[in-house]
Amino acid sequence: MTNRLIIALAQLNARVGGLVANADAILLARAAAAGADLLVTPELSVVGYPPEDLVLKPALVAAARAQVDRLAAATADGGPALLVGAPWAEGDALYNAMLLLDGGRITGITRKHDLPNYGTFDEKRLFTPGPLPGPLAFRGVRIGVPVCEDMWWPDVCECLAETGAELLIVPNGSPYEVGKDDRRLSLAVTRVTETGLPLVYLNRVGGQDELVFDGASFVLNADRSLAHQLPEWDEVVCLTEWTRGDRGWHCAAGSVAKADAHPADVYHAMLVGLRDYVNRNGFPGVVLGLSGGIDSALSAAVAVDALGADRVWCVMLPSPFTSQDSLDDAAECAHLLGCRLDTVRIEPAMQAFDAMLAPLFAGRPRDLAEENIQSRIRGLALMGLSNKFGPMLLTTGNKSEMSVGYATIYGDMAGGYSVLKDLYKTTVFEVSAWRNANRPRLGLGPAGPVMPNRVITKPPSAELRENQTDQDSLPPYDVLDSILHGLVEQEKSATDLIAAGMDAATVARVERLLYVAEYKRRQAPPGVKIGRRNFGRDRRYPISNDFRTA
Repeated sequence: MTNRLIIALAQLNARVGGLVANADAILLARAAAAGADLLVTPELSVVGYPPEDLVLKPALVAAARAQVDRLAAATADGGPALLVGAPWAEGDALYNAMLLLDGGRITGITRKHDLPNYGTFDEKRLFTPGPLPGPLAFRGVRIGVPVCEDMWWPDVCECLAETGAELLIVPNGSPYEVGKDDRRLSLAVTRVTETGLPLVYLNRVGGQDELVFDGASFVLNADRSLAHQLPEWDEVVCLTEWTRGDRGWHCAAGSVAKADAHPADVYHAMLVGLRDYVNRNGFPGVVLGLSGGIDSALSAAVAVDALGADRVWCVMLPSPFTSQDSLDDAAECAHLLGCRLDTVRIEPAMQAFDAMLAPLFAGRPRDLAEENIQSRIRGLALMGLSNKFGPMLLTTGNKSEMSVGYATIYGDMAGGYSVLKDLYKTTVFEVSAWRNANRPRLGLGPAGPVMPNRVITKPPSAELRENQTDQDSLPPYDVLDSILHGLVEQEKSATDLIAAGMDAATVARVERLLYVAEYKRRQAPPGVKIGRRNFGRDRRYPISNDFRTA
């Protein structure tokens, strides 16, 4: 009977669809884990997570099987066995599976039982639920392998314990959101308490479109003590040492990495999400409009921290309504960040559009139409630079604006990615102040302030007319964001918010703006998920919608 195990945890950043590269990374991790008995990888590590409808292509499933066979063959050398995730076809069924590879062959399969189908997840669309699993036999040890969502409910872990599992290894593809690390740990503690078994929680890292994965893998002993805590955001291979005693398996104490405090976690999520999106889609860098306001200043800071100053191109696009303060603040932001700044004045284009449209606009006062033309001129100019030179255009709008439609479709919404898409304006202020006082651990940008303090303290303005501020059109952001948190994050009704003491007319107005702006959000670029309900995969509302609660 085996009384000692070394289990290596590979917290990897798999590329969706990059099957050969992913298998290569697993083999590199295996080499780094020399001396281990078993190397564990995250959920669907061979194809990347989430693969979405890619797994509906038989060619991808066949290619994944070829890489699984390649990985299995590598285990014939007597080194660490592998526990890897891959789509697994059996007849007409396709499973989200974990495969145990040892001695040159596949020696065990666990099929995911609980398929999540809420929020960002659509696994019931893609996979067949597996049966309640039993443990996998591995060199004299019975290992239970609940796959990701299988840990969030008691049935699978209970079944594994009842059928003889001696320890639980939980491979994950669990996206980051604010506060989620505490929920994961709490659920793991609950499963350990219920089963009396130690538990390994292994998560992936890195960005995938609108999702970002924070890793933060950990090991709990049967007494619920924390034996290991892996760092957030980093690819690492961690060796854990296990011994069997009178009370079962116990993991020796190891390193416990400190988690990011808020809002450092939010900043790192944006950084990692942008970095992987730009690099994996082959862009040489990014270009963005730097207006002298807080949203573009924070977007530029995240871009420099993610990519380096030499890959970030800022452009100031002043109009006759642009203040000298904005010109000075944009120049100082670029100076502090060390990135390129060019100026393209849009007044000639404004005059051209005025002349073009004068016969049709005759007799009507200047209004929102002319303001939006300014924004669209800027979007057109920035897209021209993107097309000519290759960098991806980064949009700079925040969640408060996108919630109520305070953004110009085909104007400031034009671009390939939105760093602040899931940040309310009040969080933008908070994160900006944090970055001015802290250099992120993963950041490539400078230490010290990255924007003038005036950018954080001055009243926000689109500067599309004289003396304009955001609060001319919107409630104060602290009021607006508290209403939006209720309507969007918590799915409360306007009636609920009014009953809680919020102004009835303001709530009703915000609810109406939220619903009628849905058509804009459908055409918005992707951006990393930060909170509970991002616009996109989490929240899918109809564009044509007559329902109101106030």
